[in-house]
Amino acid sequence: MTNPFKQNTTSYHDWEVMKDLKWHCTKCELKSAQAKTWQVWRQMGIQLDTDEKENFYKRIYCPICDMVTVHRKLKSLEILEDTKIRSGISQKLAKKIKEILNYEEAVFLRKMPSKELEIDHKFPQIRWKSDEEENKVTMSEEEIKQKFMLLTRSNNLLKSRFCEKCVKTGKRGYFPGIYFWYEGDEEWRGEDMYDERGCIGCFWYDPYKWREGLDEIVNKKHKKN
Repeated sequence: MTNPFKQNTTSYHDWEVMKDLKWHCTKCELKSAQAKTWQVWRQMGIQLDTDEKENFYKRIYCPICDMVTVHRKLKSLEILEDTKIRSGISQKLAKKIKEILNYEEAVFLRKMPSKELEIDHKFPQIRWKSDEEENKVTMSEEEIKQKFMLLTRSNNLLKSRFCEKCVKTGKRGYFPGIYFWYEGDEEWRGEDMYDERGCIGCFWYDPYKWREGLDEIVNKKHKKN
């Protein structure tokens, strides 16, 4: 299989390194550091190998770094043409979602041009056990608000970093500088790594409910004073 990426790109480099189908260190061999990059690879039908717990990475000793690091590995050079994009969002549905969510970026509540907003699942893809079925354009407004939010590219990547760290450490994400969870605390307490209930309460799961929870506490203190 030829390299599916454009030359002189980070992904092109990493494919060339990984095409031997062996585990490679993300610190000293691979250039792609964002969890989102590997999610995009899977969306393209690229098959990544997993560890014993079905994580799409493996923490093993790297003799070059002289430490245990995250490694990535291609399972096969075959790209699955029939693999559905994990987001499962058609252009028509994307337009509907952005309209219902009022073109508002969820982190800083800014109305922005459609092209600057990305549709993101509240429940992070890194915790999905399997690809979801294609989302239908007939989804209700309630279903859309429950499932999706709008983020800029930079905030989407920031969310991915927090979620990947949560999977690795069991410590949930937070709004930078504010350690508050509208349900639970810093500890992720799902029954297994695929349990969406473990994410409820985190800012990156639902920034809107997070604000409501914080406002409720602030307003109570204000009334007492």
